[in-house]
Amino acid sequence: MSDWTGVATLDELWEGDIAEVTVGSDVILLAHLPGSEVRAYQGVCPHAEYPLASGELDGAVLTCAGHLWEFDLSTGKGVNPSNCQLYEYPVRLSGDRVCVSIPEDGKPHYNRCRAQGEGLST
Repeated sequence: MSDWTGVATLDELWEGDIAEVTVGSDVILLAHLPGSEVRAYQGVCPHAEYPLASGELDGAVLTCAGHLWEFDLSTGKGVNPSNCQLYEYPVRLSGDRVCVSIPEDGKPHYNRCRAQGEGLST
């Protein structure tokens, strides 16, 4: 079970923009991709937990400012490296209001990845 929470409006998140919002303990990256698609992913890089909203969006590809990892925000999959997947939150538009759904499952809503040859500490 989950609830829908309004986090922004389309006037606040223009096409081609990214933004960070927080809902409860979840830090979320919002992306308004070309073609008016809005996506929501974990707000921190799965590598070193650097804020993804500090990165640079080029089309649908986000480059993390921390270590230059790249993610395709149309799918959440890692581009470089390709062994990562961002946790994705459900999104819906209610008029011009962007709403996200936070699962009430008691689990962390983020994925962690490591660079090839790196150990992963939790």
